[in-house]
Amino acid sequence: MKNVIAITISVVALAALGACATSNPDVVQRGDAQRMSQVLDATVLSVRAVTIDGSQTGGGAVAGGLVGAIAGSSAGGGYRDNQVGGVLGAVAGAVVGNAVERSVTKDDAVEIILQLRTGERRSVIQGKGSETFNPGDAVLLVITGGKTRVMHTPPVAAPAPVPAPAR
Repeated sequence: MKNVIAITISVVALAALGACATSNPDVVQRGDAQRMSQVLDATVLSVRAVTIDGSQTGGGAVAGGLVGAIAGSSAGGGYRDNQVGGVLGAVAGAVVGNAVERSVTKDDAVEIILQLRTGERRSVIQGKGSETFNPGDAVLLVITGGKTRVMHTPPVAAPAPVPAPAR
């Protein structure tokens, strides 16, 4: 029973770690709200799919090590067997926990090569969001706090005509 509880807690902790970080351009961090951003006009030159490597904060290794130690030490046998099982279980659990954390925090992304109106070229890697980009698309680079995201340029509506004064 203790093993089931420990494994459940570890899985929940790893899922929480995976939810903490995102590179999705449709998700704005709380600290970026109500901040002025710099906006630059650009044109997409090319787009390619990339993968953002998962993080290895150590949280997965610690959680996996704890679960492995508990599972290994309760494998049965005598006191010495339980100690050896606990150590081996901790090592194996740490390796597995680290791999799980890295896998859970990995993101599919795109690298977008852009040309600014000044002629400069830039590359932005961002998580896949709701927008898809193609070469030739008019886009905006939104720069906030050192982070840049790419979004399509919204259509600009023509101003309503002003009625002529009555005579």
